[in-house]
Amino acid sequence: MADTGGPVPKNVLVLGMDEHNRRVLEAMPDAAGYRFHALLGAEEMLMQEQIPFAELLDRAQQRVDEFDGTVDAIIGFWDFPVSTMVPILCERAGLPGASLESVVKCEHKYWSRLEQQAVIDEYPRFGLLQLTDAPELPEGVGYPAWVKPVKSASSELAYRVADGDELAQAVARIRAGIERMGEPFGYVLDMLDPPPEIAQAGGDAALAEEAVTGVQATVEGYAFDGGIHVYGVVDSVTCPGSPSFERYRYPSTLPDEVTDRMTEVSRRVIERVGLTDGTFNIEFFWDRDRDTLTLLEVNPRHSQSHAELFADVDGLPNHHSLVQIALGRDPGTPSREGDYAISAKWFVRRFTDGIVRRVPTADEIARAEREVPGCSVDVAVEPGDRLSTLHDQDGYSYAYAYVHVGGADDEDVAQRYRRCLEVLPFEFEDVDGDDVQGDAR
Repeated sequence: MADTGGPVPKNVLVLGMDEHNRRVLEAMPDAAGYRFHALLGAEEMLMQEQIPFAELLDRAQQRVDEFDGTVDAIIGFWDFPVSTMVPILCERAGLPGASLESVVKCEHKYWSRLEQQAVIDEYPRFGLLQLTDAPELPEGVGYPAWVKPVKSASSELAYRVADGDELAQAVARIRAGIERMGEPFGYVLDMLDPPPEIAQAGGDAALAEEAVTGVQATVEGYAFDGGIHVYGVVDSVTCPGSPSFERYRYPSTLPDEVTDRMTEVSRRVIERVGLTDGTFNIEFFWDRDRDTLTLLEVNPRHSQSHAELFADVDGLPNHHSLVQIALGRDPGTPSREGDYAISAKWFVRRFTDGIVRRVPTADEIARAEREVPGCSVDVAVEPGDRLSTLHDQDGYSYAYAYVHVGGADDEDVAQRYRRCLEVLPFEFEDVDGDDVQGDAR
């Protein structure tokens, strides 16, 4: 084939590649300038009872070393172990990226709180939780509280407790499942020289935090070349009577004054942990009655769950920022250049356990997306799956599909979502066992 003289596409290796994120990447307006290669697949890394971190890291490194061509960037969208493997691989390859220490300072929930404590006041009372047979909340932390491992993803093993009995039940569940992430996360901690209190806690400790209430929203941004930039705030709307998310909504409906305060707090925290050359998202609660902010969690990555939201409204998914920074470029970000005024990601949930008997076929999904403009569907289960065995669930319900919808306003988006569900056939078989809280939906 003749040389056209045009720029050579950049090779971007994607750790934890899955079909959904491949579609988002390849739909970017400038996608012709890149070649996206799966370094390790998402299922290969995430859908396991145990996470063999050292083995996965060696496997990924071998594929980097054997790659036929220049390696121009290494990226990933997922939480642990992807989020911590990317900086290790980038450092070894001499590529731009956040440092491993700055990432772990965010991901270790106790270390993160200590860092926040040094520069902001917008955090709940917290303390390490001893996982004993007769647990008690740390001194200074009162009920209701949230208890969780210092490392988890998608609110896995996170429980809201109102008294000592609920605390004991939650601790028993945490103890039974904490090794899945705690052991490999400890392996990563051993690569660093953390403060004594973090080294002593390790990767399989747990944290208790006093519960806060309010409207939940997430700040998205990036750090590059010494600057910290926020490009959007996304609302997280919970299901009535449950802490499970019903949908994400962009742009935020919060007052500008509130989102400005969230932005300033985010900048102070990101600067404190030393996160550079990377994306981030930071979750907040805003108590409307008291006009107070509380920082919930710092994530050293952008949210791949928000990708279509930004594409719908601003014209580019947030993946764009990640790719540009990984190539050593200032991403910049468009604003309100998309096809829709608002966009939402809906979580299709069931609040009782069950076995999946039927999911929509590819043709049925294509029909839904064709008949409902602005709609895209991702099914997260397969026939035969038992919902209670799925990973990355929040402990209160089971998300078995996701529907992204863009529209003119909230009512338009809700109507399109309902129309889309009407042509998506799912069937479940009820099973006996310990159901999560709530009713089937």
